[in-house]
This record gives sequence, C-alpha cells and structure tokens, in this order.
Amino acid sequence: MAKKKYILLIIFLIFSIKSFTQKKEIVEIKFPPIILENIETEIHFLFKEKISDKKDFPILINKNQIFLEIKNQKAILKKKFISKGKIIFEINGQKIEKKISPIPLWFSILPPFFAILIALIFQEVFVALFVGIWSGTFIIFFYNQENIFFAFFKSLFAVVDNYFIRSLNNESHLSIIIFSMLIGGMVGIITKNGGMKGVVNFLSKYANTRKSGQLITWLLGIAIFFDDYANTLVVGNTMRAVTDKLKISREKLAYIVDSTAAPVVSIAFVTTWIGAELSYIQDGINVLGIKESAYSVFINSLRFSFYPIFTLIFILLLILLEKDFGPMYTAEKKAIKLKTIKKSAKIDKKKFLSEKWYNAFFPVLTIIFGTLCGLLYTGWNQEVWDNENINFLSKISNIIGNSNSYKSLIWASLLGVVLSIFMTISQKIMSLKDTIESLIGGFKLMFSTILILSLAWSLAYITEDLHTADFISNNLIELNVSPYYMPALTFILSAMVAFSTGSSWGTMAII
Repeated sequence: MAKKKYILLIIFLIFSIKSFTQKKEIVEIKFPPIILENIETEIHFLFKEKISDKKDFPILINKNQIFLEIKNQKAILKKKFISKGKIIFEINGQKIEKKISPIPLWFSILPPFFAILIALIFQEVFVALFVGIWSGTFIIFFYNQENIFFAFFKSLFAVVDNYFIRSLNNESHLSIIIFSMLIGGMVGIITKNGGMKGVVNFLSKYANTRKSGQLITWLLGIAIFFDDYANTLVVGNTMRAVTDKLKISREKLAYIVDSTAAPVVSIAFVTTWIGAELSYIQDGINVLGIKESAYSVFINSLRFSFYPIFTLIFILLLILLEKDFGPMYTAEKKAIKLKTIKKSAKIDKKKFLSEKWYNAFFPVLTIIFGTLCGLLYTGWNQEVWDNENINFLSKISNIIGNSNSYKSLIWASLLGVVLSIFMTISQKIMSLKDTIESLIGGFKLMFSTILILSLAWSLAYITEDLHTADFISNNLIELNVSPYYMPALTFILSAMVAFSTGSSWGTMAII
C-alpha cells in the first residue's frame, strides 16, 4: 500500500514539474484552409492573455519584426506566401511554427478546365461539373498537408457536405429553385389541360402554304416563349402534321422549332431560364460590387443579346425569302418532290383533355403582369417618381434597378400556378388530384435544371475560393490581351461546349 502511495506521489510530481516548466500559451493563431501563392492571406490571432488595444504590438515572423493592431484581444495579419516553407512566430516568448504549402495560383484554372474538357470529350454535363468541383476540393485538401489517400476521400465528401450544401444555403439560390419549380409546375398544368395545344391550334389554322406553314411555326416558337422544352414538344409535335401536309421537310421543321425555342426563352422577360440567368448575373454583381438588381442588369443586357436576336431574324428571313443552303436545300427539294412525307406519329388525344388557348394565355399573362407589378412594388421610390428632371423610362429603370426580382418572380409564378389550377378545375378539365399530379410532374421536369444549377453554383464557389478570376485577369494583363476580345472568345468556347453537350443549361453552368 505504501509503495502505491509513493508511485502516485512520483507521478504527481512529474506532471507538476512538466506543467510548471511548460510555457503558458499566449496566443492562438488560425490559418485559413486555403492558401494560394501571391494571394493575400489573412492570419487571425486570438490573444488569451488580457492585452489592451494597441496599434503597434511587436511580434517576430522568421526573425523579422512586424507590428500588429490589436482590438478586443484579436488581430489580423495579411501576408502573401510565395513558396513552400516554414513560418515561425515569436510572441512574448511563445514560439509557434507552421508549415506552409501554398497552392500555385495556376491550379485555380484546373476545376473549370476539367469541367470544359470532360464536357467536350464525354458530352455529359453532370459528370463534367462534378469532376470540376472535385478537382478543386482535391487540390485544397492535398495542399493542406493531407496524403493522397485522405485527400481523395475528404475532397469527394467535401463536394457534397461543403460546396453543394453551401450552394443551397443561399437565399437567392433557393428563391431561384422555388421560382423554377413553380413555373415548371405551371407549364406542366397548361400542357396537360391542353392550353398550349389550344394556342398552337389557334395559329396553325392560318398555315395554308409552305411559306405560311413555316411562318406560323416560327410565330408559335415565339408565342410559347416561357419554356424551351415545352416549346419544342408542343410546337414540334403539333405542327408536324401540318408541315408534312405542306411538304415542308422534317429537317426544316426541326431547325425552325429548335432555333426559336432556346433563343426566345433566353431573352424573354419571364421564362424557366430567367432564374438561372439572374443567378449568374447576381454572382457577377457580388464580385464587382455593383449596386443594381440582377433583373435590371438582365433587362439592360438584352440589347447585347446578338446571337438569339439575329438567329430569330435569320430564320424569319430564310422563310420570307424562301432560301435554303447546303443539306437543308437538299432536304427541302426532296420533300417537295415526294408525293407524301412519311406519316406523322399519331398524337394521343387523351394527352390533351381540352384545347382552349386561354387556359395557357391567362396564366402566362398573369406571370408577366405579376412580375412587372412585383418589380414596381418592391423597387418603388416616391422621390424618384416625383422627380420631374428624370424621364419616364429612366424612372422605370431606376425602380426596377432597386427592386427585389426574386420575390417578384416567386409571387408572379405562384399566382400563375394558382390560376392555372383554378381554371383547370373550374372547367372540369381534370380533377384536383390529376391537376396536382400535373403540377408535380412539372416540378419533376425541373429537377435536372435545379441539379445543374446547384453544381454550377458549387463550381462557382470553388473558383471563388481558388481565386480563378485573379489568375485569369493577371494573365490577360501580362499578355496584354484586350478585354474587347473576351465576348468573342466566350462565344466561341460556349459554342464548342454547346455543340459537344447539346445542353444550353450545361453550357451556361460550365462557362
């Protein structure tokens, strides 16, 4: 028993001596998880001893004296790291060492590069975006002194538990998702209740010649402006029988339908695309610090939407002038010579329970009018409106510029959904259960869109953390590349990605 007491006493003395000789920790130093070469890094100091606020607190960094500004027991040091090495802090006798392995700045271009490369090679948007994000997280963990094995798995998990969650934990992003689902749900209802089919039937009555048939197809492509998928499916399937009768080739029909669907939806005020477009614009606004709403920037950018505008005009000119070129010319000549074009697939009449144009017209009109009212309501400024020195258009522009476009779109799309449900049930076109199923079906159609958006937002966060914009801008300055070339280069790269993936959504997300 006595021996046990002596042993316990010796252990107690050893620990007492150790704790007595051990220096008390004065400060805790926190480094950011991402350190890049030649990019200013913030190092945070948290002092555990009571120190009064001062602007010239001396510390040593690798034997060089610098001064910190201490406020509320905290201090921040901004420092650039050029290469791999060890940094030693000496603060009031406390010595802290840290191995630094900064990420080469040119690595920041790898995530978007891999995303574009995989999209071009494999023609798969989801995989391209995911790999782009994963490559970024792997770089971060590998340079955080992790071995390849742990970096591999930690970076994989970080794609979801960090960046994907982070992309959804954002009010504007969630607003876009809700708006996209609501407008997708409305499209689902007015497609199933025959409203869009009614619009097509109303206009297709005026297609009597080859020229008028193509012109009506073009007009329908513009009329159904709020969703490119609905546009393609409804106009393509409905006008196919008409164009076959008028001996318009299937190739020409496909070209007119496809070349109106995406261009018109990209420049219309209220569409299933507007949420994504506003999101990307908002990201740019946040980076540049512009004090203007995303919707206002979108409206002002429409005059520069040369491709969709010229595409729509080009198709119209081809129709009016009756001009065709290359393989299209051959296809049209072949269609004219044929006695009959192969029979069109029969459209399931049960698919469209009613074919009344106003079942689509009024819900869409509600969204357009509701969005405008929402923009005016959320951005209203009585002083601006009463200012006689500002013209009417400038007043409207100012009000929209200060509006909350996300709220406006959500309110308007919700009203559109409610009206489409009411009109469908009140006319006994479908039961409440079937109407809600159509609504949910519309939600499902937007799932791939929402997934692409979420991955795109995640990739944007990766490029932000890795300062990709700094790398690109620095190199453009060094190479003396004029910024005037950027729109053309972006257009060419976008065309390549779009051609490879066949996805407008994927192209917007990647580029």
